[in-house]
Amino acid sequence: MKKMLTKEEIKEVIDILLELYPDAKAELNFTSDFELLIATILSAQCTDVQVNKTTEKLFKDYNRPEDYLQLTEEELGQKIRSCGFYKTKSRNILATCNLLIEKFDGQVPDTLEELTTLPGVGRKTANVVLSNAFSKPAIAVDTHVFRVSNRIGLADSKNVLDTEKDLMKNIDKEMWSKAHHLIIFHGRRICKARRPLCEKCPLTDYCFYFKGRINNRKNLKD
Repeated sequence: MKKMLTKEEIKEVIDILLELYPDAKAELNFTSDFELLIATILSAQCTDVQVNKTTEKLFKDYNRPEDYLQLTEEELGQKIRSCGFYKTKSRNILATCNLLIEKFDGQVPDTLEELTTLPGVGRKTANVVLSNAFSKPAIAVDTHVFRVSNRIGLADSKNVLDTEKDLMKNIDKEMWSKAHHLIIFHGRRICKARRPLCEKCPLTDYCFYFKGRINNRKNLKD
């Protein structure tokens, strides 16, 4: 049995989140579509806070594909070491910069199909860039979006791709990008991975996860 809210209930949830987080937006710092692409590649398995600390220095000298290609993998790796998995990220960033110059005239492409041909760029990263750099409707499913959506009942899926499909089906297209930020904000501030702050959450009347916790407590008492 699928544990998913109705479309009307999902709209109500989104409206509540809009009231709770009216200023929800991307928390990566960037001044161009290329900077956002690099920052999002760096954000894999790393916090936005740490990425912003790294790119504050990095982007002062390196904000075009040509700039990065002056570096070796080892040199770039040392500059992004604090973001974790720096060897893989360094290799992917340099390969991406090379491909941007060879295939896209040094410009970041603005389609999902083209973005996902770049090394280190999967659907999540591509959707972040589409949404935040090009203002195209997209829902990027990271760990927060996956967790929160399936806990509450905005989706009922066991993997990232199906969660994205559920959200695209259940949320009006013009709200995709905003909903992405709202869900992330909620996941970072209240619906945390290990200890969700259910007592502070305004969504308990809707949330399947919370209702399951209550039922479990009742069963234990019985």
